Amino acid sequence: MQLIVKHFQELSLEELHDIYRLRVAVFVVEQDCPYQEIDGKDKNAYHVWLSDEEGIQAYLRVLPPGISFPEVSIGRVFSIKRRQGLATQLLREGIRVAKDHYHADKITIEAQVYARRLYEKLGFVQTSEEFLEDGISHIRMTLETEGL
Repeated sequence: MQLIVKHFQELSLEELHDIYRLRVAVFVVEQDCPYQEIDGKDKNAYHVWLSDEEGIQAYLRVLPPGISFPEVSIGRVFSIKRRQGLATQLLREGIRVAKDHYHADKITIEAQVYARRLYEKLGFVQTSEEFLEDGISHIRMTLETEGL
């Protein structure tokens, strides 16, 4: 499994196409959730993914402060090959990217409620009540990165 980290300007057209195709497949089609997946934030993001001979298997993006939240954020997290630890591996890398590129001392996410334990394993703490976003239950979570 190859780890790839690229800022938007570094992405090839083929990589961008593959990222968008998979994000729509997961977040729009699989979750039966019609919403504007391509939201304009990608141009500011570092895109982080794990790839093998079959293509992208896990993905997330890291956004600088002021785009989604006042602090650095991680989002659009998914894994095609589930229950193999790829999401955990990828999130650890996303946290490293947030710290290295944006000097993040705090990371905020909006997690789907079913994935809460994944984020808690990495130190994220729930900071909001449940809320609906695009018809799916979410919670806001934060991670204090000092000492990580």
